[in-house]
Amino acid sequence: MRITPCQAALAAAITLNLLLLLCSRLSPIASPPCRGDVPAGVPRTLSKGVTVILRDFHGPEHDVAATSRSFSSLPGVPVLVVGEAAPYPPAVLPAGVSVLSLRPEPQRPAPRPELAVVTRHVAFVPDGARAVPGLLRHMRDALEGAADGAVKMVAAGVGSKRPRCLGLEVDVKTWTARYSHPSDQSDHQSDQSDQQSVQCGALDGAPVVLLLRTRDLFSLPFPLTTPVVTSLSFQAALRGWRLLLLPNSFPSSSPPPSSPHSQWKTRNFLERQHRELMELFGVKLELLPAGGRRWHGCTKDTPRCFGTIHAQTPQYLLAGRWTPPCCLQALRTTARHVLAQLESSGIRHWLEGGSLLGAVRLGDIIPWDYDVDVGLYLEDVPKCPWLAAVAATGRPVEDPQGFFWEKAAEGEFFRVHFSRSNRLHVDLWPFYPDGRGMMTKDTWLGHGQDVEFPESFLVPLGSVTFAGAVAKAPNEPRKFLEFKFGPGAVENPQYPNPGVRRLEQDLGTSNKPPR
Repeated sequence: MRITPCQAALAAAITLNLLLLLCSRLSPIASPPCRGDVPAGVPRTLSKGVTVILRDFHGPEHDVAATSRSFSSLPGVPVLVVGEAAPYPPAVLPAGVSVLSLRPEPQRPAPRPELAVVTRHVAFVPDGARAVPGLLRHMRDALEGAADGAVKMVAAGVGSKRPRCLGLEVDVKTWTARYSHPSDQSDHQSDQSDQQSVQCGALDGAPVVLLLRTRDLFSLPFPLTTPVVTSLSFQAALRGWRLLLLPNSFPSSSPPPSSPHSQWKTRNFLERQHRELMELFGVKLELLPAGGRRWHGCTKDTPRCFGTIHAQTPQYLLAGRWTPPCCLQALRTTARHVLAQLESSGIRHWLEGGSLLGAVRLGDIIPWDYDVDVGLYLEDVPKCPWLAAVAATGRPVEDPQGFFWEKAAEGEFFRVHFSRSNRLHVDLWPFYPDGRGMMTKDTWLGHGQDVEFPESFLVPLGSVTFAGAVAKAPNEPRKFLEFKFGPGAVENPQYPNPGVRRLEQDLGTSNKPPR
């Protein structure tokens, strides 16, 4: 059958319409249209302008409808509401405002938020903010006109309270974030700084509108993780990016009356959201600008932060990290408790192995160590009620302070855990004289420093500073360490098993080994 040109044109038109219909059905948002024809990683041509993203909203008292209506009224400003799910209770959104759900669903294509933004700049707007004509454009111009190329984000406050500028340093190796007050933000300069732009590493938590380039946003591994300002500040700090805080501000709507229960739910939600972000980013300790500390992990009710150790090399060492600071803190607490119990029981004891190395070098636990080692005289074991009970029955004992004493499964020694749940521990190694003037024991685990040594190192015992206390030690600790580890052990730090990973792999050119 011969097809006429008219029939061919009609068939082509029908096919095109079917493709467009299919594309719109598969697209996870109402607009922009489906962009399945743009392969991942291929640069797209973005238009001038700013896309507003509403990301930080929650609870039944959200203001998404009014906030999106305010910003969508600005000419040429697309608004995108982004969440794990659509706002609930449902919000009646203005025409043209798109909703993007980040939660993958098996019956839909995977969310592609980077394809939903068609402008060169994006602005994250907090719930309840209200638009100001020209201010988004002013923020964009400030970003593009910044003389310092490290400035990658521009912020403007929301409401009457101006955000306070903070410094932020994220130390991945030590699982720690340090906040500080920049020197140029002293009290006598605060009034002046309210009238000018200042560079920051982070902000103090007051609501802000945050603007950055679309290409910079989606170059980050967590571009839309909440809370947005904290998440982007952490990722920016790791890349040497800076944030420019403008003196301008957006108005804020008057919050609706909130019950004490709603305030409690909101506070708990924000705290949980922050904890989850720190967990995701591997931050265990935040050092606050006023000197306070915020810990994330290592209570007596939680498991320790790492699993079983193989080849003397914890998994975190293989990732280029040292012992989480919350674990070190729990180890210090456990060590002080155990040493006090041994001392009060009259048991002759001393720091062993890497713990003694840490005491001589730092007066503390070595930053990458994962336990504490203590030697004691086997004949003195019955003097401690907890050790005596474990030795007599073979069953573990929990003392009144919640520390968990047990016989180690690996051999003839004892182990004291931070708690029944949290297995950060101190190992207690029973030694005895062998009749030749040497100290020996019944279990050897094959570690390089696991050797017999002269009893003369223990007669008399000396002392060293360790983990915030004074601990018993061999009378010549440096000679003892060199006997165990070899010459230069104190001056030349190294990981326990250099054959698996060496300390030099994790020290930058500006870093020095801890002394």
